[in-house]
Amino acid sequence: MQNPPKILAVGASGKFAGLVIPELTARGAIVRGLIRDGAKEALVRTQGATEIAIGDLTNRASLDVALRGVDAVFYIAPAFLPNEAEIGKSMVEAAKKAGVRRFVLSSVIDPILSGLGNHAEKAPVEEALLTAGMEYTFLHPTVFFQNFTSNWPLIVAKGVVAEPWSVETRFSRVDYRDVAEAAAIALTEDRLVYGTFELCAEGWHNRKDVAAIIGEVLGRSIRAERIDPKAAAASAGPGAPALEKMFDWYDRRGLQGNALTLRAILGREPRTLRAFFTELAAAADGKSAAAPAKAA
Repeated sequence: MQNPPKILAVGASGKFAGLVIPELTARGAIVRGLIRDGAKEALVRTQGATEIAIGDLTNRASLDVALRGVDAVFYIAPAFLPNEAEIGKSMVEAAKKAGVRRFVLSSVIDPILSGLGNHAEKAPVEEALLTAGMEYTFLHPTVFFQNFTSNWPLIVAKGVVAEPWSVETRFSRVDYRDVAEAAAIALTEDRLVYGTFELCAEGWHNRKDVAAIIGEVLGRSIRAERIDPKAAAASAGPGAPALEKMFDWYDRRGLQGNALTLRAILGREPRTLRAFFTELAAAADGKSAAAPAKAA
């Protein structure tokens, strides 16, 4: 790739791709942010993008324009994107046609889980990359710490952390800021090329463990509860069936991985859930200028 490389960040105005942009600019990369809404241009430039492309993942012509002159692509699909596999494969095809050399995919832990649509839809995109002839890196992050952010005020107010599956189910989790750092390494260095990397922080916590950690951070008791999965999924509209299926899986099984790979990539310990909650608490108390990024 040219030095500095020009990198297209797909979904640059989103909460997670938006964390990758500053990591790339800190490494001297030129970032072109792909956004759907031109009103988000100022935000994306503030994050460090020097070029903006307006486009839509379902509009191939707009992707062809956005990819011109690009050396590498960072791609993360919006959560529960309809036709995610076909849209992702189209993005890979467009990148190959544009002469992109490297493609870094933020996928998901265990994409072979056919019972989980939001996992299984990523496997065909990975297969497309394996056969495209580009350099690739597959990032397999587990559940994001940031998923707690939007509910933090309610957790604090009610003293309850609740999700629509069993309080006993154990998960590995990860701070997406660590994933963003790994993505930037994969895009600007060669040491992660042709690799598949499970990205997890330490620990396999159930909701009781999470409640205990929050309680220690806040200095008071926090309860772990389960909310009705159908009610929780109802607000998703057409995406409700997929969410219900995911909640059912989580009710019976978790997602557990290992922190060794992320530790090795970063050369340090991954961020911890306790530290993340401490940041949220400090931000809510006005002790921090900025809270961790919200979930999409």
